[in-house]
Formats: sequence, C-alpha cells, structure tokens
Amino acid sequence: MGTPDPFQSAPENTRTEIMQATYDALREHGYSGLTIDRIDEKFPKSKSLIYQHYDGKDDLLVGLLAFLLERFEESVPSDETDDPHERLEELLNHAIPTTPDSEWTEFAQAMTELRAQAAHDDAYREQFTRTDRFFSEQFADVIENGIEEGLFREVDPDQTASFLMSIIHGTRNRRITTGDGTVHDAVRAELNEYIEQRLLVSE
Repeated sequence: MGTPDPFQSAPENTRTEIMQATYDALREHGYSGLTIDRIDEKFPKSKSLIYQHYDGKDDLLVGLLAFLLERFEESVPSDETDDPHERLEELLNHAIPTTPDSEWTEFAQAMTELRAQAAHDDAYREQFTRTDRFFSEQFADVIENGIEEGLFREVDPDQTASFLMSIIHGTRNRRITTGDGTVHDAVRAELNEYIEQRLLVSE
C-alpha cells in the first residue's frame, strides 16, 4: 500500500494549482534550491497569483505542508475491519509499506525536507505536531480497543502509540536519507515480533 496522489482528490482551483507547482518544484530542487521563480515554472498561471495568496517561500511551504498533511490524513484506511489486530496492521502498512511505490517515496522525501525545518520554525512545528497527534490517536484508539476486547495485553495505549510513531519516523528517515531499500522489510519483521510478543494475548 502506498500513499495516494495528494492532488487526486483535491478540488481544482488556484490554491491546488499553486500547491501542485510547489510540490513538484520541491521534489525537483529540494528545500535549499527552491525559489518562487522555480515554483512559477511549474505554475500554469501568473506568478502574481502566488503572491496574492502567500507572502514568500516559507509561507508557501507551510501552506503546502498543511495541504499535504490534510490529504495524508484523509488517505488513512477507513475502519474496514472490526478486528483491532487487523486494523493495526492496516495503519502500519499505510505508514511504512513493505513495498513503497514512487508516490510514497516522493511524498516521504518532501516530508523529510519539511520536517527538518520544524527544528527551528514554529509554523512548521505546529503542523507536524498536529498530524503526529492525529496518527498517535489512531494507534492509541486501536490498541485500547484491542485491550477492551481481550486481544491485546494491558499495555499503555498512549505510550505504545508513541513508540510506534518513533519507529515509523525513524524508518522513513533512514529510507529517504540513506536509500536503504531493505529497511522497511527489516523493521516490519521486528514490528511483527513486537506485536506477537508484546501486544497479543497468548492463546
């Protein structure tokens, strides 16, 4: 399972076109090489429209980040199963697929570059804090449901969710920054062991 095209389900309007142009330019040039002129090269309308909506590069990128995170949250698999174990697997497959496709890789590259800015920029940090909270709550809820149904052990749902989020971010960063194509399989294998030994109640 990969990450769907973040622009596929978005309404067609000027904001979406600006976001698409910014996303494409970011993937091509990276954060340090990104300029309004390079974004304009991807934008089918007048550059003046970009400045009507955004004050500059970082304002534009924070807007892109909010847009991408909204699309990413919307792409989380719906509750297609009532089984907490299966639901947990769905969430993990969405976050760190064993066979990442090109769309997942491109999305993860953009997120890695933008997340680095959150170390010293409150606007970026606010966006990542919001989406991390969203996904942590997804994991905590499914773990709590598993405990209530007697499927999972009596672990701390929030603590376990925090652990899983840290594994997910570490896996993505290693894959994107080192190009290690084996990291997903290795991490998922260990996560399966963790779920088996730490979460699932022995039959």
